[in-house]
Amino acid sequence: MKNHAIGNEYLDISPEVAEALADNQPVVALESTIIAQGMPYPQNVEIALQVEQKIRENGAIPATIAVINGRMKAGLSHEEIELLGREGYKVTKVSRRDLPFVVAAGKNGATTVASTMIIAEMVGIKIFATGGIGGVHRGAEHTFDISADLQELAKTSVAVVCAGAKSILDLGLTTEYLETHGVPLIGYQTHSLPAFFCRTSPFSVNIRLDSPEQIAQAMVIKWDTGLQGGLVIANPIPEQYAMPEAEINAAIEQAVRESIEQGVSGKECTPFLLARVVELTGGDSLSANIQLILNNAELAAKIACCYWENRR
Repeated sequence: MKNHAIGNEYLDISPEVAEALADNQPVVALESTIIAQGMPYPQNVEIALQVEQKIRENGAIPATIAVINGRMKAGLSHEEIELLGREGYKVTKVSRRDLPFVVAAGKNGATTVASTMIIAEMVGIKIFATGGIGGVHRGAEHTFDISADLQELAKTSVAVVCAGAKSILDLGLTTEYLETHGVPLIGYQTHSLPAFFCRTSPFSVNIRLDSPEQIAQAMVIKWDTGLQGGLVIANPIPEQYAMPEAEINAAIEQAVRESIEQGVSGKECTPFLLARVVELTGGDSLSANIQLILNNAELAAKIACCYWENRR
């Protein structure tokens, strides 16, 4: 359905998501870069549908977000998810700067954390589950390569459940950047910042909260008091799926060296590094990636249920 209520003629909300929002039911946003560029086909489609199912099992409605034929979409059909998965890297990776041009050109676009947050806020979705947020890249003191996700978190009022920042990044500088821009970094049942494939890192979160109810209450108070911007909810990968830090760090360091040698930069950098880490770990990192996404979807659904209960 077209959504004229918010005055955006370029946006479609699926009937299921529109009905849930109208009835004040919990809804969880999902990005689509993870479908088109995060995993191989057909596994990417299978996992995307599993993640949606995990959200339903925990009492919320999933809203996978993307651009399809120039239309911003909140809630995809199985056919649209299949299209993104099958087309893979042919689908444009869309962040804030790219969004108007992909829409104007009538193209398909896979949304990053930043653009997913933008579209989620347009339709009134307050919770978003992903794998890991973008951040400050290693060597950014020379390249200034900093993900647009961080700026979006500073100004767009959506809570993002993730397994921390992607471990290919400079986690220390990423936490400093979030602090500078006033973005709360919440550890779910942990004081340590999770490092995507690993449960811990040398860096701390701002605050530890131990239940979905506590997190939902913090969200309500933050936005009710006029403090705009997002929150990062860092949810460690389940212990049985976590990878040894030495193994993953060695793979990341090699992948980073190779990206520099091959001149990979900009928005091609993250997909290159993640794919290379999968190769170097013999596929172990892909398995871990799948499990942490499912874990984040479950927590996001629980928080969404608590948040909407607070808003009724």
